[in-house]
Amino acid sequence: MANRPIQKAASSQLHFLQFNNLACETAGGKVIFATDEWFAPARNLLKRDPPEFIASAFNEYGKWMDGWETRRKRIPGHDWCIVQLGVPGVIHGFDVDTSFFTGNYAPYASIQVACLDQIPLFTLEGDRTGMEASPSQFEAVAKLNSDRWKEIVPMTEMKPGYSESCHNYLSVTYPHRVTHIRLNMYPDGGIARLKVYGIGKKDWSTVPGQGLVDLVALVNGGVCVGYSDAHYGHPRNMIGLGRADNMGDGWETARRLDRPKILRVDEKGILQVPGCEWAILRLGHPGIISKIELDTNHFKGNFPDSCKIEACSLTPDEENYFILNQWRSDKSPKWRILLPPQKLKAHHRHLFSGESVVHCGPVTHVRLVIAPDGGVSRLRLWGRPVSNNVTHSQQISKL
Repeated sequence: MANRPIQKAASSQLHFLQFNNLACETAGGKVIFATDEWFAPARNLLKRDPPEFIASAFNEYGKWMDGWETRRKRIPGHDWCIVQLGVPGVIHGFDVDTSFFTGNYAPYASIQVACLDQIPLFTLEGDRTGMEASPSQFEAVAKLNSDRWKEIVPMTEMKPGYSESCHNYLSVTYPHRVTHIRLNMYPDGGIARLKVYGIGKKDWSTVPGQGLVDLVALVNGGVCVGYSDAHYGHPRNMIGLGRADNMGDGWETARRLDRPKILRVDEKGILQVPGCEWAILRLGHPGIISKIELDTNHFKGNFPDSCKIEACSLTPDEENYFILNQWRSDKSPKWRILLPPQKLKAHHRHLFSGESVVHCGPVTHVRLVIAPDGGVSRLRLWGRPVSNNVTHSQQISKL
């Protein structure tokens, strides 16, 4: 099997890559229509795992490929598919990944979007390799008028699927809620993965005022806006759906090199180390947090020794300032302790409530700090949403 492509270091300069993949299969994304899936089905576009290439893998339709690949078109038109986002939201960018499609990649692509009031009832089931859309499927999808959807990525030249060129990053500015996207390839070919980076947009008017909500959840608009290290797994994984499938479905850092050669603990059993790692998350809605869940599921030999959580209230302008300065600035946020230092266990769901959680009032951001390093699979912050006016008044009182 060939080595997986390595993402270019320059991609770290694209801030939207920190956001959530709203179309990933693990977030509930699915392909509901594709014109042609002869060599490889369109559902592969939404896989969480990176594409792979097996040189010896063939089937009755030709070369097996880990992506969406259509036949060489010999009729008028071009190929396209429709993706239903797992989490409706505001899109900030795309990665149209052509990994391993080197002589058969789609040479051009464009993307259209829509916010549909009613979710289409049709979908694609099973392995559709070697298939194409039927007349009845074309008739059903025509009712969506997807050819008239808003185009947010015009026809753009794609690059071949070599490691140095496979990631076609496309930044967009479209501040509206999206539920579906139409990916057009011109005229045919292959695309390995489609990642739709954005922030979930929830209708908070439907949430009961007194009920507890996971304010940082992916589906509720939570998003990672900064971190110190993500060597093995990105912090955005912590706010994903359900419990983690495995260790790769969490936030994991490298081992810190400043660890003492001989480790010692304090009277509470917490390791005394000079360094730590951190991740900053913006809540989907300002709120008052009263219950915390921190899950080290699957992290058995690499869980953090301890953690603490801090919180603050920031305006959008303040957040942008800190992001531009990578959260390292003389003018740092006024973090307040939400959860004091806690000793952690391996492969365990930690729950904190009552007196363990410090009352901080309405907050917009949290910073999870782990020491000295390690992995966390999920973070849940249960609280009560408050109006933006309350948070704004609190910020004015700080001046």
